[in-house]
Amino acid sequence: MNEHFTPVPLEKAYRLLNHGPTVLVSAAHEGVRNAMAAAWACALDFEPPKVTVVIDKATRTRGLVEGSGHFVLQVPTAAQLTLTHALGTRSLVEDPDKLARAGATLSDVEVDGVSVPLVEGCAAWMVCRVMPEPRNQTVYDLFIGEIVAAWADARVFSHGHWHFESAPPELRSLHYIAGGQFYAIGESLVVPQTPAAG
Repeated sequence: MNEHFTPVPLEKAYRLLNHGPTVLVSAAHEGVRNAMAAAWACALDFEPPKVTVVIDKATRTRGLVEGSGHFVLQVPTAAQLTLTHALGTRSLVEDPDKLARAGATLSDVEVDGVSVPLVEGCAAWMVCRVMPEPRNQTVYDLFIGEIVAAWADARVFSHGHWHFESAPPELRSLHYIAGGQFYAIGESLVVPQTPAAG
């Protein structure tokens, strides 16, 4: 990982997803690693920090998540536009060389007693332990994860806050619309201080 790879306190980890970015979901089990793009992920709770993500039954990543009981959510950057799209449109089931063809580099880290793959070059990473909810997983493809470790690129996230407005444009997060169209996050708008309601 790069020199800007910095731990994020777990109590601030939910902020890595609060702005609604497209994410990359990675997982590994029994020697197989994979990563896919997902547009439906969000923060769920503060303490312990929890997230949700929709992982379709047809994906190879789904089996790896179910087998290992862990997954990683990553926030890809504008510089990873092509990579993100490729990971979201190619399947490991049909293309065993998917990761190489997409240009993905994964680094393994051990967290929670399990080796998990992180996609290099992202702006943030959250390792999550699956909180089993069989009905949600079966009916809605919805997974709940407790964040057990988190990191961010300090050039764009520090002191518990994103700093997209002062970071290089290529580090902005991606937001998927449809049909191969993404937006990069825009400018910061801060509400002026107002008197407390009484």
